[in-house]
Amino acid sequence: MPNRLAHETSPYLLQHADNPVDWWPWSAEAFEEARKRNVPVLLSVGYSSCHWCHVMAHESFEDQQTAEYLNAHFVSVKVDREERPDVDAVYMEAVQAATGQGGWPMTVFLTPDAEPFYFGTYFPPAPRQGMPSFRQVLQGVHQAWEERRDEVTEVAGKIVRDLAGREISYGDAQTPGEQELAQALLALTREYDPQRGGFGGAPKFPPSMVLEFLLRHHARTGAEGALQMAQDTCERMARGGIYDQLGGGFARYSVDRDWIVPHFEKMLYDNALLCRVYAHLWRATGSELARRVALETADFMVRELRTAEGGFASALDADSDDGTGKHVEGAYYAWTPEQLREVLGEQDAELAAQYFGVTEEGTFEHGQSVLQLPQQDGVFDADKIASIRERLLAARAGRPAPGRDDKVVAAWNGLAIAALAETGAYFDRPDLVEAALAAADLLVRLHLDEQARLTRTSKDGHAGANAGVLEDYADVAEGFLALASVTGEGVWLEFAGFLLDHVLARFTDEESGALFDTAADAERLIRRPQDPTDNAAPSGWTAAAGALLSYAAHTGSGPHRTAAEKALGVVKALGPRVPRFIGWGLAAAEAALDGPREVAIVGPSLDHEGTRTLHRTALLGTAPGAVVAVGAPESEEFPLLADRSLVRGEPAAYVCRNFTCDAPTTEAERLRAALID
Repeated sequence: MPNRLAHETSPYLLQHADNPVDWWPWSAEAFEEARKRNVPVLLSVGYSSCHWCHVMAHESFEDQQTAEYLNAHFVSVKVDREERPDVDAVYMEAVQAATGQGGWPMTVFLTPDAEPFYFGTYFPPAPRQGMPSFRQVLQGVHQAWEERRDEVTEVAGKIVRDLAGREISYGDAQTPGEQELAQALLALTREYDPQRGGFGGAPKFPPSMVLEFLLRHHARTGAEGALQMAQDTCERMARGGIYDQLGGGFARYSVDRDWIVPHFEKMLYDNALLCRVYAHLWRATGSELARRVALETADFMVRELRTAEGGFASALDADSDDGTGKHVEGAYYAWTPEQLREVLGEQDAELAAQYFGVTEEGTFEHGQSVLQLPQQDGVFDADKIASIRERLLAARAGRPAPGRDDKVVAAWNGLAIAALAETGAYFDRPDLVEAALAAADLLVRLHLDEQARLTRTSKDGHAGANAGVLEDYADVAEGFLALASVTGEGVWLEFAGFLLDHVLARFTDEESGALFDTAADAERLIRRPQDPTDNAAPSGWTAAAGALLSYAAHTGSGPHRTAAEKALGVVKALGPRVPRFIGWGLAAAEAALDGPREVAIVGPSLDHEGTRTLHRTALLGTAPGAVVAVGAPESEEFPLLADRSLVRGEPAAYVCRNFTCDAPTTEAERLRAALID
């Protein structure tokens, strides 16, 4: 019989709806039930494409005896971290402070007042490698609750007080200058892996936001080292197993330092961010590899993540059926030489094995290999390789596909909108721009209410119950701003303004300019979450700083510019010390230092060849964070078009920054030069 999760919209919660555990969703009623029964709360946090979440669910939450013990002695609450990033952030901070590490599944025991007192992540069904079993943990917590209640509540109170005292250093509420950005670059150089690309050791995550900083820093300063790190990292990732060599798109991370064996889940946010990075790398260098990867990643998102309503689903699972009914990580993507022979025949299989690095020993598990593009001598026949890739992709399509989390997350769709709009514009793919517009329309129709307040998630055309957090407002504004520049439709600038007004009114501390992850009128947790550092995607804080800066450049709004500069104070403090974890903030700081430049293209219409040429030239300019407005003379679509006219009857470009404007030009070459100096 299904439990209370059967009525939820989260795919992750629905995966647990048939557990014998009497799960509750996060709600005031769950904690009231715990008070009434005088028992602690088990909080279990995960997400639908999390491999170890599935493992723990199968081992423990589907086990009848474990469920009976849980139901007798606890109120069990299940949370999808992608729906409630605020709940996840608050308790993850407690887990990391107490244990020095974190991750998912996250397992936390709370008092009925939601105060945490015991923490962990994955617990096995039997003691293993020094870890107690989950049953032992449950018994220990129950015993402590029954016999040492005072001690438990004292510990919980101390943890909450300690969390309240963890203040963030905001810097001096000024944007970082030349010195701090140069120091950040130097610190990144020290952590860079020159043999393999990327930063640090295994596991290795795609450093999307740092790559944006490196590209912008090179554009502003000409620093060749910054461009080299970005280029080499992008090439190594694109050649590695972390990139799907058949279907396009990136896996979440690599378990090794060489980008060979991925953790196979594919997340929307990774692919949106990386699609944009590779498009920007192509813009800076003309790299054919960057162009191919940007387009293949965009096509992957549209083909495999687009929902029937026009939005983009959150993720594809790492696990899938291996053909025997058993769910195995990577089963959909890995190949043996024998499988290649079955599909391609002896001769082509041998060529494919050489080209994609498939060996008899395997690079993954059980003699399987993850396809990659190893550096090697010799020239391969492009048509033959295209044929091999096509046949392997068709054969793979016959395998049981990984599950898809169909939840539409506002923030991640904002990132996808920006990536698809720009990639479509750069490579003359109007279908990608249309996909971006459809996702934006969905967000406006379904996620925005009459006051322009955002709902974080939707599924199957139904809005979820959870309010948007800072990253939702910031990333959706970012997507809308990119769409405005690409399409020339000022309504997207207007919508971005509505969202950023909420950032100023409901997420910003008036005195310090610091930003909070939840709105002032949001549900009260044991702590109001606040984190300026990037994780898998830009932090809400730095994403908001970037969007506020772009909006101010478009409109001349002083309050938005001031708020952006104050928000970037934290980048001044953290950038030189931990640049790997505040890359988006560093990228926004590069834009602030460059101006950013304001480009107005005035012409009869986007169908006019001269207008189109200038508009494209402006979009391909590498000046960090430059904003572009395009429209007819005297158009009211964009503030930047006000009082701007044609020059001698020809379409013209106006470039301004720091309250100073160049003479207008009708020549694409002069415009190009104005956006790289």
